Amino acid sequence: MPPLDQFTLRQRLDRARLLLVFSPNSLTLGLAALEKALPHVDLVQVRPKRLGQETSASALARDWTRAVLELTASAGENAPLVMVNDHVDVAALLQDEGCAGVHLGQDDCPAQDAREFLGAEPLIGLSTHTTEQVAAAWDEPVDYLGFGPIFSTSTKDTGPALGPDRAWIAAAATTRPVFPIGGIDVTCAATLSQIGRAAVASAIMEAEDPGAAAKAIRALLDPS
Repeated sequence: MPPLDQFTLRQRLDRARLLLVFSPNSLTLGLAALEKALPHVDLVQVRPKRLGQETSASALARDWTRAVLELTASAGENAPLVMVNDHVDVAALLQDEGCAGVHLGQDDCPAQDAREFLGAEPLIGLSTHTTEQVAAAWDEPVDYLGFGPIFSTSTKDTGPALGPDRAWIAAAATTRPVFPIGGIDVTCAATLSQIGRAAVASAIMEAEDPGAAAKAIRALLDPS
């Protein structure tokens, strides 16, 4: 696989609409669902669930990310960018295999340390939950922000729902792409069309038809 091109990566990020958070309980079933959603997804954030202690969190992230990279490689130029959640070491290890970078939470490795470790090419995403955190990210070497939870969600507990208005404010407060996250599905994605981006997990991965769900959500984000 050719080395990452930081300019191409950031151009693709600028055009991105739909980020899929990939964290199913079963890798096999998850990959089948992901394959159906691929044509409508721009980024995949690999966030495996650690159900036991038999495998280290880093090894689990490595194996899942590698499996996703192998699947997305079949999509050629239309393949989504693949990011790994939390694990800077895995992003570095799999960079030559096509991993586009790492997504960090507020309590993960500091973005500056991640950038020094990874170099200039890979992307770094950062989760934010308040407008103060969005403002603080101005000085961080990150490429995009997650912001939420926008609506109530059982996927991950990151506080009370902020609502689409707060997402609009966050997106207007930064020059970086902002992906609202949390409880976003076909019933509410249209409220984020002004931003034009979203990060989605269960509404796609647990849908009866993941491809149709991803297509519908993307259309609501970009009605033009």
